[in-house]
Amino acid sequence: MGLFDKLKKNRQEEQREQKELKEQEVSIHGWDSINRECERIYPDQKNPKHYGTLIKWSLGGKDPLDGISIYDGGDYWHFVTYGMSELYEKESENQEISGFGMEFTFKLKKDDYEDEEAELTCICGILQTLARITFTQGELFGPYEYVYTGQTQGIDVNMRSNITGFITIPDKELQPIDTPNGRLVFVAFIGATDAELSAVHGKELTVKELYDRLGSDVTDYHRASVM
Repeated sequence: MGLFDKLKKNRQEEQREQKELKEQEVSIHGWDSINRECERIYPDQKNPKHYGTLIKWSLGGKDPLDGISIYDGGDYWHFVTYGMSELYEKESENQEISGFGMEFTFKLKKDDYEDEEAELTCICGILQTLARITFTQGELFGPYEYVYTGQTQGIDVNMRSNITGFITIPDKELQPIDTPNGRLVFVAFIGATDAELSAVHGKELTVKELYDRLGSDVTDYHRASVM
């Protein structure tokens, strides 16, 4: 079994679990609220690609996100997480914010990948890792921040991409939503090169200025650095 095989679960299985939760009178209003916002953007995609965790975080699993849906944006795949906000019953004391008050998104340019499925699950694994940082260390990833570890290897499966880290912006399509469990925003991650992230880290330019130079929120593994 590969490293990301445990993430694989088709949408039908996830929908079956949601139906069982409803039958058990367990609220999934938070999950449904995210679905509705996604369906506003992608009205013809009621059954997107979906990767769910086999063992949920609350039951001792290693992956904090309950699932990640991937919508077909035409030239790119649009990833949307489920789990940074409160998907089920309200548990936190802050009635205004749902969970951590956000969900992550990411757009990956479609390309002639040697193994597209592997690239999709690789991104799912990265999003799980970012969520795990929040769950275990309390670090929040808001808009107009950057994720720079100093690594020079690409984030793709073969680690040959020019993209080594991320900047964040508010998702351009998915709007902040008010759910029965509180408000949440969609934070979009955009791939950046080592030179770009080094420049932001060194305060040569801001995240917003870098985003303006990029001119796109879609991550292209093969693009050249703008620095």
